[in-house]
Amino acid sequence: MKIHEYQAKRLFNGYNIPVEQHILCCNVDESLLAYAKLKMENVMIKAQVLTGGRGKAGGVKLAKSKNDVLMSAGSIFQMKIKDFPVTKVLVSEAVDIESEFYVSFSIDRNTKSVILMLSSEGGVDIEEVARNTPDKIERFIIDPFIGIPDYLGRKFAFCLFDNMALISQMVRILQNLYRLFIEKDTSLAEINPLVLTKEGKLLAIDAKMTFDDNALYRQPDILPLAEPTIQEQKEIQAKAKGFSYVQLDGEIGCMVNGAGLAMATMDLIKLYGGNPANFLDIGGSSNPEKVIEAMKLLLQDKQVKVVLINIFGGITRCDDVASGLLKAFEQIHTNIPIIVRLAGTNEVEGRALLLNTNFLVAESMSEATHMAVKHSLEAI
Repeated sequence: MKIHEYQAKRLFNGYNIPVEQHILCCNVDESLLAYAKLKMENVMIKAQVLTGGRGKAGGVKLAKSKNDVLMSAGSIFQMKIKDFPVTKVLVSEAVDIESEFYVSFSIDRNTKSVILMLSSEGGVDIEEVARNTPDKIERFIIDPFIGIPDYLGRKFAFCLFDNMALISQMVRILQNLYRLFIEKDTSLAEINPLVLTKEGKLLAIDAKMTFDDNALYRQPDILPLAEPTIQEQKEIQAKAKGFSYVQLDGEIGCMVNGAGLAMATMDLIKLYGGNPANFLDIGGSSNPEKVIEAMKLLLQDKQVKVVLINIFGGITRCDDVASGLLKAFEQIHTNIPIIVRLAGTNEVEGRALLLNTNFLVAESMSEATHMAVKHSLEAI
C-alpha cells in the first residue's frame, strides 16, 4: 500500500525525522492561504499523487509571489499525472539547498533482511544512478538482532559526510527512519532527496513510503490512509472472492489453479513470445460460479485478446472442471478465444466433455500456450 508524501511526512514528524515546513491544500484558495501563513517569499507547490515522476510532469513548481502561487496551483490542480488527477497539493518551504542525498530502507529478498541504501546522488531516479554509476550507491544489510546502534549509524553516515555535526544529524535520521520502517511494517521508506541546507541542517524534503498489505491488520493508524487505484480495487475484489489476482499489461488472460502453475504458465507465455495479462489463481474448486466470477474479472480488462485456462486436476477431477466450465459459459458470452488445457485426474474424460464446443482444447501445456500466443498475435 502506498501513501502520499504529506502522509509520509506526518509519520516522519512523529519519529523526529526533520522535514521542511509545509501545508496541505485541496484547492487554489487554500494554497493562497497557506502561502500567507508560511510567510515566506519562495514556496514549492507539489502535486500529491500516488505515483512518481511528478517533477518531470510539471507537478512541482517554484512560486515566488502570491500571483505565482495562484497560477502554479491553478495549473497543477487541472493536471493528471500518469492518469492520477491532482486533488491535493503541498505548499512547502522552498529550501536553500547546498547538496542532495538519497536514503532508503527496503526489503532485500535475497538476504531476507532490511537493506539500507545511501547515495550522494540524491534528487534523481535511483534507478539511473544504479545503472550509470553503481559505485555511487552504498548498500548495507541490517541485522534484525542488532538494528542500527550508534557505532553502525556513524559507520553509515561517514559514507556521505566527514563533518561530525552532520554525522550526528545523520545518525539520528537513520535510527529514526529504521525504527519507523520496522514498527509500521513498511516495505519501503525513502527520502529522495535528503538535503543539506546552506545553514548546515539535514532535511527530508520528499518522502515515499509503502506498506506490507499483509500486515495492515495490525496497523490501525495506517489502514485508513489507503487509497486503492482501480487496479488495486480489482485485486481487492478478487481476494474477497477467493482468488489471487494481479493485473499485468499483456493480452493473454490466464485462469489457473495453483500459484506455482500460474507462474509457470506466465513464464511459458513469455518464452513463446506472448504477454500475460494477469496472474490469476482460482484455487482448487470447479464451482461454476467461481469460474464465472473469474471470467468476469478477466474480461473487464479490455487488453485481453485470448483466455488460457490451465488446470491441473489433483484432488479436483478434470471432468468436474470441464462440467463446471460448460455450466459457467452458459451464462458468459464472448467472442474471445478460450483455450483449455486439462491434465491430471480424469483428464481424458474432461477433454471429451469439451469436444465440439466453443472451447479450444489442448492436451499439453506447451500446446495450449502456443495456441494462446498465436491467437493473441493474430488479434493485435
